[in-house]
Amino acid sequence: MPVTPAALAHAEDLADFVAASPSSYHAAAEVARRLEASGFTRLREEEAWPTTGGRFVVVRDGATIAWVVPEDAAATTPVQIFGAHTDSPGFKLKPQPTTGSRGWLQAAVEVYGGPLLNSWLDRELRLAGRLALADGRVVLADTGALLRLPQLAIHLDRGVNNGLALDKQTETQPVWGLGDPTEADILAELASSAGVSASDIRGYDVVIADSARGTVFGKDNAFFASGRLDDLASVHAGVVALEAHTPAAGAPIAVLAAFDHEELGSESRSGAAGPFLEDVLERVYAGLGADGSARRQAYASSWCLSSDVGHSVHPNYAAKHDPVVQPVLGSGPILKINANQRYATDAIGTASWRSWCERAGVTTQEFVSNNSVPCGSTIGPITATRLGIRTVDVGIPILSMHSARELAGVSDLHDLTRTAQAFFAG
Repeated sequence: MPVTPAALAHAEDLADFVAASPSSYHAAAEVARRLEASGFTRLREEEAWPTTGGRFVVVRDGATIAWVVPEDAAATTPVQIFGAHTDSPGFKLKPQPTTGSRGWLQAAVEVYGGPLLNSWLDRELRLAGRLALADGRVVLADTGALLRLPQLAIHLDRGVNNGLALDKQTETQPVWGLGDPTEADILAELASSAGVSASDIRGYDVVIADSARGTVFGKDNAFFASGRLDDLASVHAGVVALEAHTPAAGAPIAVLAAFDHEELGSESRSGAAGPFLEDVLERVYAGLGADGSARRQAYASSWCLSSDVGHSVHPNYAAKHDPVVQPVLGSGPILKINANQRYATDAIGTASWRSWCERAGVTTQEFVSNNSVPCGSTIGPITATRLGIRTVDVGIPILSMHSARELAGVSDLHDLTRTAQAFFAG
């Protein structure tokens, strides 16, 4: 069945969002920019915050949290948190990043998280991230297409089709020019893209991202391919849902929490295991006159939807999946379940998720791992542990997870947003 015009428009908007978000820092800034454009007020952590209802957003490094406080909110008003993450597996620029040999200029990079290394070969790549300057400013930089990891020709590796294993140190350093590395500086390329001088750079957090735009394709426009769908697909869904959210009387406080460093375990000041969300909620509830006891009352009636991508059944590798529970692209968002609490979903969460999907008019699927294949985890169990808030792990099914370019279903992307809207309504 062809996807709806609304779903196609949503996919195009996601393509714009991913293009504007090549690094976690860009993603956090783009979330804030979009929400400010729709009427949210940007707050800074070092300043006093309003004590009235309203629409607010705050950025901490590569993470951002936004919330809508209803005008009739009280000290015990519950919160509905839609959680996601801004980072993706790939490569990060090392210190002394300009390298090369034999007439080639290369970039010295370190593997970030768990990428599918071979998926980064033979793509036009961009450098993006933040630069810390001598005058104390922090600016975002994005070179656009600059680098490439060229694969060795089959004539020089006749057994390559029998298995390709890249050495993470010697075979993943991309080329970005020709010349003598002692006479070039890749930081100058970053500085130029940000409109600053390379000599002013005192520090940087810079990653590599695919430069190609997200694309709708396939029979009946069923597919959407893009870099960083893990997990910008969820961040985007939360942003669009929060932009459209208008709380009714008695509604909960709606929160979007987009964390950094999930691919590394979330243990940072801007990760889900850090204090960012708790810091924000404490200040929000303090503005409502809540003490610790009242805030705990509110938490007891609250929910967190931890939204991250999951695996669609792969037609060429069906044995890697559960033999019965096999979600597929285009059949709706997934409810993620794991007996060992790698996902936080339980029976009550399952029932609530189904209610939100029904309210949104969305079909849902379940996901569970094959017992012989280790299950990944998400920010869900971490958030539940830190705050004690009931948490459900959900997302969309994709193929090529952790590839430089992942594959989703156009209708699933839109359906996740619609369910997020129903969730925010309470």
